[in-house]
Amino acid sequence: MSIQEIYDAVMAYEEEDVAELVQAQVDAGTDIEKILNEGLISALDVIGEKFSAGTLFVPEMLMAAEAVQAGLEIVRPLLIDTGAKPVGTVILGTVKGDLHDIGKNLVGMMFEGAGFKLIDLGTDVDPEEFISAAQENDADIIALSGLLTTSMPEMEKTVEAIRDANKNRNLNVKTMVGGPPINEEFATRIGADGYSVDAPTAVDDARALMAAGI
Repeated sequence: MSIQEIYDAVMAYEEEDVAELVQAQVDAGTDIEKILNEGLISALDVIGEKFSAGTLFVPEMLMAAEAVQAGLEIVRPLLIDTGAKPVGTVILGTVKGDLHDIGKNLVGMMFEGAGFKLIDLGTDVDPEEFISAAQENDADIIALSGLLTTSMPEMEKTVEAIRDANKNRNLNVKTMVGGPPINEEFATRIGADGYSVDAPTAVDDARALMAAGI
């Protein structure tokens, strides 16, 4: 058995195989971070590239993300035990007044698969909930999702509230926005730090924000 087999199982969307192969590598004493980076994250990165290129679609990406989740269930507690630090901490949620979560959930799985600590607040999230969660978890990024055009004013209100908290409440967090009605022009206008057109792009953008030194 090898880490390559974990990678191949993710690429084949074999959720049960991924779990079994990851457990076998753990039992064999393989370095946990190596399993995570070379077996799970690298495969999900390739899946994300294929999705962004239009050669793979949402159902396949969901299956791949779920396969990675099966592996993460095993390695996550072990990573905590080793003291390995996550890439960063992301607070995720759909803004107030919007109950849609499929896109948000996919983004969340991609974040976790990429090594971020994720706090998912769910849907219909008030601006203060985002801010409180960011303070409690010493978050690096707040990612806002919205499916409805009616969510756009609430997204703007939330970004403004976070910006105010950064200035006046000892918060130091970046904002990312995304969803079908959102575009880069809107994100820039409301003062968001990042806009992502899809889940893989969200991961890339979050990595870039972290690399820039939040």
